[in-house]
Amino acid sequence: MNQTNRLDEKVCLITGATGSIGLASARALLLQGASVMLTDLDAERLAAAARELGAHGSVAWRVADVTRAEQVQAAVQATLETFGAIDVLFSNAGDPATIAPLADYSIEAFDRTIAVHVRGAFLCCKFAIPAMRDGGSVIITSSVAGVRGDEGVYGYITAKHAQVGLMRAVSKEAARRGIRVNTLHPGPIDNAYQRKVEHDLSAVIGRDATVFFNDAIPLHRHGRPDEVAQAVLFLASAQSSFCTGSLLMVDGGMSA
Repeated sequence: MNQTNRLDEKVCLITGATGSIGLASARALLLQGASVMLTDLDAERLAAAARELGAHGSVAWRVADVTRAEQVQAAVQATLETFGAIDVLFSNAGDPATIAPLADYSIEAFDRTIAVHVRGAFLCCKFAIPAMRDGGSVIITSSVAGVRGDEGVYGYITAKHAQVGLMRAVSKEAARRGIRVNTLHPGPIDNAYQRKVEHDLSAVIGRDATVFFNDAIPLHRHGRPDEVAQAVLFLASAQSSFCTGSLLMVDGGMSA
């Protein structure tokens, strides 16, 4: 296999595409020959991302809220109409984690987090997998939070565990068509999303959450979006041809 063009003639649909992991992953996929459909909530950010990434390959974009079935269907259809196929679904949409003591935790925030992370991943799988070519790959962004528990992070941790259950169930059915389904589990990443989480968590745990996380990570640092993107590339490509129903940790050893 040509290692420099692992995704030639492949089409990738990415949700949550304008975040740091989405952008870094789109860039990595494009550099390996893929065509990429970017989806997210903000048209201006999507257009800017497409302009930036267009230098690396064939890119299109579509606004879509992953909690809305009709919008997910429309994004899938737009991908088919633009590129003619779907080979990789990267279900990466998320929202910032709410951090609060249990008694004070917002029910609305809990429901919203479940809707974005769990319903969103379900709808993406439900509508994209039937449209995918056989032998493709589905990647769902979970988190190190999907294999552990921490106080104050009730919606996010519940959602990230639920994504693993969804992945395991979907992987059994999708395997009949040679479609691999796996979850990706980043640890703390050096980006704006994580900085907000750590700001809120610091008040709950009574210490600097950034230092707390670095102390908990055996590599003693946060990850970078491009490091997560390399794991996405592995799962998207034939290099992971015998990997399905699995959890890929990209967490600096935090879950060990």
